[in-house]
Amino acid sequence: MIFAYPNLNTTTYMQLKSTIPLLFLLLSFFTGCSELPPLSGSIWMDASDEWKPIVYLIDPKSLNGIAGSFVGEVIDSAIVKADGSFAFGKMPDAPEPRLFELAIQRKAEPHFPNQLENDDVSTSNYFPIIWQNEQVISVRADQAHFQRSFSIEKPSSENEAMLQLRDIRQAAFDKFLGGKKDGEPHDESALLDEEAAKLAFQKPIMQFAEQTKYLLPALVAIRWVSVEGDYERVPEFIVAQAERWQAAAPNDPWVQQLAKKGDRKSLPVLVGDVLPDYALPMFSGDSMQLKQLLGKRLTILDLWASWCAPCRKENRNYLVPLWDKYYTEGFQIIGYALDASRDTWSTAIEKDGANRWPHASDLQGDNAALFKELRLTSIPANFILDENGKVLAKNLHGEELVKWVEKYYE
Repeated sequence: MIFAYPNLNTTTYMQLKSTIPLLFLLLSFFTGCSELPPLSGSIWMDASDEWKPIVYLIDPKSLNGIAGSFVGEVIDSAIVKADGSFAFGKMPDAPEPRLFELAIQRKAEPHFPNQLENDDVSTSNYFPIIWQNEQVISVRADQAHFQRSFSIEKPSSENEAMLQLRDIRQAAFDKFLGGKKDGEPHDESALLDEEAAKLAFQKPIMQFAEQTKYLLPALVAIRWVSVEGDYERVPEFIVAQAERWQAAAPNDPWVQQLAKKGDRKSLPVLVGDVLPDYALPMFSGDSMQLKQLLGKRLTILDLWASWCAPCRKENRNYLVPLWDKYYTEGFQIIGYALDASRDTWSTAIEKDGANRWPHASDLQGDNAALFKELRLTSIPANFILDENGKVLAKNLHGEELVKWVEKYYE
């Protein structure tokens, strides 16, 4: 290669000539350093020395492994240096987007590298990321609030959706569940309030899953709705998600696992279904078909027990007033109790003033036949039915139930 420098004297020419090799050396150095590791970042470390200086890369391996503690497989780890930086020099092959989780662990407690904390969203120790070949991902986080503070520099559209989901979950937790403290006295009559708060927390996460166009963020949302995998109170959601993604990605193994979770046959009766015409063993000793007992306009099938404090509160404060107000307008309540003692059951009915409407029970306690027929595992529960036994709504309690019935009759 020949360089020409017109109008230069000999001294200047010789100075430039001696500089050229150095310029090439610097150019070569910076060009080589421009190849960043595929996944790197920095973690702000406080002075408490509470956390191990290690970042773990976890492969969930299955749908249950997403956000599931002790389920995913640790496939790599990276040391967090004194300045907070870390890097993974190599990532698994991912021709298509793959979901992984980055996690950190505390020192003091007996921990496994794949332990994921979900009880307090504010201090969750992991974050799900989506990786694909040829990507370069740079992240930042704070040790004490790893998930909450997690950020990605110039995220892909799917990782951007994941960050949005995190924000939605965090905001819902702060608003509806964040005030709950461990060790507080447990008031059984407040169980319905706790359930309502949990559902309010779940709703925006479910809405995200319903609206996102990306499979992997949707799957994370589905798992974050219930990390325990309990969708009894929101079966319509899990069924709809299973059917949606089965149509979009039927061969995806995680979608196939989702299809099993969303199997209608293993979930409680859904809104829009017609209840089976079950033969109810009545308090009187007779047996009557469910449909014989339906009101001409509206019926609440109430599943309760004498030992269930929220159920008893519901009887006295809400069901009795509703009955008194609407029974002449084709309104009916059918009580079905998970009791084992007839005397205890009878006493509760009388005390609560619930003798206004018909009652049934197999007197088999938790082995109640109708309970199994409806695929339920918890009470209080109810189904609001039209005159044909079609489920119009379910599991509405307290003022929410009253408002629903009032609106229906209006």
